[in-house]
Amino acid sequence: MLERPAPDQRAQVLLKTLVERYIAEGEPVGSRTLSRYSGLDLSPATIRNVMADLEEMGFITSPHTSAGRVPTQRGYRFFVDTLLTLRPLDRVEIEQLSGNLHPDHPQRLLSQASQLLSQLTHFAGVVVAPRRRTPAFRHLEFLGLSEKRVLLIIVTPEGDVQNRILFTDRVYSPAELVTASNFINQNYAGLTLDEIRQRLRDELRRLREDMTTLMTAALDAGTEALAESAESYVVSGERHLLDSHDLASNMARLRELFELFERKTALIQLLDVSNRAEGVQIFIGNESGIAPLDECSVVTAPYEVDGQVLGTVGVIGPTRMAYERVIPIVDVTAKLLSSALSPR
Repeated sequence: MLERPAPDQRAQVLLKTLVERYIAEGEPVGSRTLSRYSGLDLSPATIRNVMADLEEMGFITSPHTSAGRVPTQRGYRFFVDTLLTLRPLDRVEIEQLSGNLHPDHPQRLLSQASQLLSQLTHFAGVVVAPRRRTPAFRHLEFLGLSEKRVLLIIVTPEGDVQNRILFTDRVYSPAELVTASNFINQNYAGLTLDEIRQRLRDELRRLREDMTTLMTAALDAGTEALAESAESYVVSGERHLLDSHDLASNMARLRELFELFERKTALIQLLDVSNRAEGVQIFIGNESGIAPLDECSVVTAPYEVDGQVLGTVGVIGPTRMAYERVIPIVDVTAKLLSSALSPR
């Protein structure tokens, strides 16, 4: 597949001007505005010709209701990667961030970072908490609910309780459920469910064959439950997204976005990508691979202690965001959070 040519220098100046004016004003940008703000001495006809070229390249598009142009996702990406001039935070803003991140309580620290990201950007601030070690359990119990439905109750060493309903192939008596839970508790308490799974491959032969299905289902469901409990994140300022005309004009999509915050699994997978990369990552529109974020941009950065990445901070907002300001805010917040979590 042949790569499309990049815009020449003149076209890049006009594209940069167009994106900046559209971000600032939220209205399609016409040739008169470009002539006024670009600093280029070009005739209106020349500007229109360059705009036509940029549209053909896929960097801008014309809304049906206006003679002006707006950036496409490709236009935003080129702008962010090539044309963007970042606006570093000033000393007062950095001190505001630093002064509000109190390291005395790590969980509160994550909430504070999330709230600060939201307050400074007026979008949703997200912080993924440090991953816990591979989940283990202290106590496990089976409780019969009805025919072929069993409640699995798992208590972690920290005292967290997770429940899962198992749908079984046959009816288990109360005595059988007690036998199964006693077997696991007496032999494996304190181990992770993955460690138990390895050992049970041989030892399940000590139980009746028809108990192995229940035990295997319990390990699968328990692993999923504890993995979810080990992954947590803090979101602040979702309501700011209601103030974004770009997002609020599509209530169905906005509803999907809020449901995404509730489900959290897909969003955590996206934010985890930041853990495997250095510095700030930017996902524009459908680059995230998550449909509710198709009209959003996600700006993330990892935070770490002693060189080990612990989690991610980020901002979620419309694609029409002030990237030159949001990117430094996310970057500095990640660095300050790393500092606050580091041993003194």
